[in-house]
Parts: sequence; structure tokens; C-alpha cells
Amino acid sequence: MTGCTLMWKELSDHISSLEANLMRQSEALKRKIEALDSETKTSLDSLKKRELSIDDSVKIAVNRVELLKKDALKTLNDDNPDGDVDNGDGLLQILKSTCLRMEAKEFWNFVSGRKKDIELLREKIPEALSECIDPAKFVMEAISEVFPVDKRGNERGNDLGWACVLVLESLIPAVVDPVIGKSRMLITRSVKEKAKEIAETWKRSLEERGGIDNVKTPDVHTFFQHLITFGIVNEEELDLYRKLVIGSAWRKQMPKLAVSLGLGDKMPDMIEELISKGQQLDAVHFTYEVGLVDRFPPVPLLKAFLKDAKKAASSILEDPNNAGRTVQLAARKEQSALRAVMKCIEEYKLEAELPPENLKKRLEQLEKTKTEKRKPATVPANKRTRASNGGPMPPAKAGRSTNAYVSSFAAPPSIVRSPSHPQYPAAVPAYPSPPPAMYGTQTPPTCPYMYSPEAAPQLAGSYPGAPMNYPAYGGYGNGIAPAYQQAYY
Repeated sequence: MTGCTLMWKELSDHISSLEANLMRQSEALKRKIEALDSETKTSLDSLKKRELSIDDSVKIAVNRVELLKKDALKTLNDDNPDGDVDNGDGLLQILKSTCLRMEAKEFWNFVSGRKKDIELLREKIPEALSECIDPAKFVMEAISEVFPVDKRGNERGNDLGWACVLVLESLIPAVVDPVIGKSRMLITRSVKEKAKEIAETWKRSLEERGGIDNVKTPDVHTFFQHLITFGIVNEEELDLYRKLVIGSAWRKQMPKLAVSLGLGDKMPDMIEELISKGQQLDAVHFTYEVGLVDRFPPVPLLKAFLKDAKKAASSILEDPNNAGRTVQLAARKEQSALRAVMKCIEEYKLEAELPPENLKKRLEQLEKTKTEKRKPATVPANKRTRASNGGPMPPAKAGRSTNAYVSSFAAPPSIVRSPSHPQYPAAVPAYPSPPPAMYGTQTPPTCPYMYSPEAAPQLAGSYPGAPMNYPAYGGYGNGIAPAYQQAYY
């Protein structure tokens, strides 16, 4: 009887556990059904609103085109505006004139030649593009000189990726539907098909650029911006987008671009890949963008980044090819890593978890060491004597060559980066760094990289930009991707 009683109790508990589990699953399934019904109703309401708004949007667009057409015809016989663009009004007048006349080449030459006025351009270009009869087509024609293929020949050294991205971003406000907003963009089917052809041409040119691993980051950024602006993201090419994002992960805008491209679900795997490649600092920025800080705590990643930087500095000290400069090169690599981590701590408010005081002390110690190394030894010339008779020695020569020059400047800063970065175009400096030093007759390149910088050639095109709310990915109406608040370089 005792055995039967115990068995009965075990069976009763097991059955009760099964019933409780079934109840939990039933409740979860019920909640999913309710959520699906709510999403379906919301989608249907949105589609109905879009359908009812089509006529009004078309009428507004037609009236606007007619008005712009009349304005353009009036300006055909007018002289070009004065060239004084010292203020925003003068610059806007010139931009509007080229847009009204649909003079894409003149517009591009003006914008690409005024990088110093990037803040004014960022503010005025969207307003000027709204004067175009067909802004989307106008922008494609304007940037066609360098995208998808650079046609400038010998002038290709001057990077204009910053201008491409700026113009593409500025197009979005000009093509927003006036009735329902950013959930629908007023881009004609023919223009969208042309945009797809341009994207295909760019992808085919990857082989000429040396493949995905060697493509320049400004080109990648322009390509992504082209896809987002014209709403032609292809879900079947997410693997290509993923590889391109990983290859340019150091760029500050890449996490936001990745989300807008539909890579939100792949972010955990991408972050793990960055960590495995030693790009911990880049991984931190991705985790904050997609809200995976709990899964990938930033402090251990930053500590690992500093540890790798010290290992890199030690490897330099052991390198016989850098004899005579190893101490300075190693110190500069560690300095760069310290500045990057300190900036990250400040940006994400991590002072409580990773106090920056010790990092600052170490940085000051390294800077002090470099300053002491920079001081030249002073030997009075009148104390040099001949060994034979005690007479004065002639002045020491820098070398046998008549134009020999001995530099008294310190060596250029060498930057620590995540090891997989292929190249780093210039960006706005995020950390203070000493001015570039002269070596003989050459000026070493500097690399004001914000996050995981590396020593790289200075490119002409940094990417300043405008705060821009990006439409949702996938037709800009399904709300999958969050608003893309552009943070310019």
C-alpha cells in the first residue's frame, strides 16, 4: 500500500506538471495570436490609409511639378546668380538655380568643390532639391561622375564619397510623401529601376576593386546610402551587406546602416565575429546600437582591447626592423588605444564601471616619455677639440650630402586599430593628438580615427553630414527598421 501510494503521488505530480505546462503554452499561444491580430489590423489600416491618400498625394505632386516647371522656364533666360556664397542665402540661391534648371553637373561641381561649407550645404541642399522637377533623377545624374564607377580618370585621388552621401541623404526630405510622410517616398518606378541598375553596376565593379576585402569604405557607405535612399534594399543580398558592414565596421555610421539594411536579426552573430577578429571597440558600438549590452558587456570588451594594444606594443619592441624607434612606436600605439577607450567610456557613461583615472595617468606617462625623447642633446660647439693637438674641431656635419637634413621632431603617431581593418578614410578627429611631425622632406600621414583607428593614408573625403531621420527599411513603410538618426563623422 505504501508503494502504491507513493507511485500514485508521483503520477499525480507528473500529471499536474503536464497540465501546468500545457496551460503556460496555451497562454503564450493566445498572446501570440492576439499580437498577430493586432499587427494585422494595424497593417490593414495603414494600407487602407495609403490607398486613400494616393489621389491626394498625386494631385499635390502634379501641382508642384507644374509650379516648378513654370519657375524653371522663367529662370532659363536669367543670368546665373552672383558667385558670393559667404552666407547661407547666397549659397542657397546658387543651389536653387541649378536645381530649377535641372543642371546636375553644375550642381555637383558646386557642391563637391565647397567642402569647407559642409555645414551650410547640409542645411541648404534639401531645400534646394525640393525645387527640382524630379529630385531623385537629378541626384542620380549629379553623382554619376563618381558613383557607381569613378569616371574622373587622373583625378580619382580626390575622394568625393562625402559629397555623394551628403547629396543622397539630402534627397530624402525632398521626396517624402506630403500626405503620409516618410512611410512612402515619391520616387517613380522608372527612377527606382534605374537605381537598381546602378546598384548592380557597383556590385559588378567589386572585382575590379579587389573584392569585398579591398573595397574602400567611402564607396561602401555611398552604396549603402544609395540603397536606403531609393528604397531598393534586397533581402536576398543580406549576406553581401553583412560582409561589407563587417569590413567597414570601424565607421561610426555602420551600426545604423546595418539596421536600416535589415541586418538587425544578424547583429548578435556580427558582434561575435567582430570580437573574434579582435575588433572589440567596434563591437561595443554595435552592441549599444541594437541594445545587446546585457549580452555583450562593454567593459570586458574594452579591457580586452587595451590588452591587445599592449601586446601589439610589445611585439613592436621585439621587432628588429624598427631598431632605434621601437620605444616611441610602441608608446604611440598604446596612446592611441587609451584615447579610443577613454572616448568610448565618456560616450557611453561607463565611468562607474571602468574609471578612466588610471588610463589618464598612463596616457600622461607615455606623453611625458615622448616629450623627453623629443628634447635634443645640447653640446656647446666650442668644447669640441681635436684629439691630436687640443685645437677646436670644425662643426659637425649632418652628412656628406650637401642637402642632408637631420630632423629634431618626434616620430609620427602610430595608431592601434582592430586588426582586420583594411583601410581607414579620414574622419573628424575624436581625440586630441599632436601635430604631424616632419621626417626629412616627408610629412607622415595622420589618422584621426574615432573608434578603432589605424595608421592609414589621409584621404581627401571625410564624411561630415546632417542629422537625418531615415525612413523604415523595406519600402519605408513597414516599420521594421528604426529611424536612422544620422550621426556624421
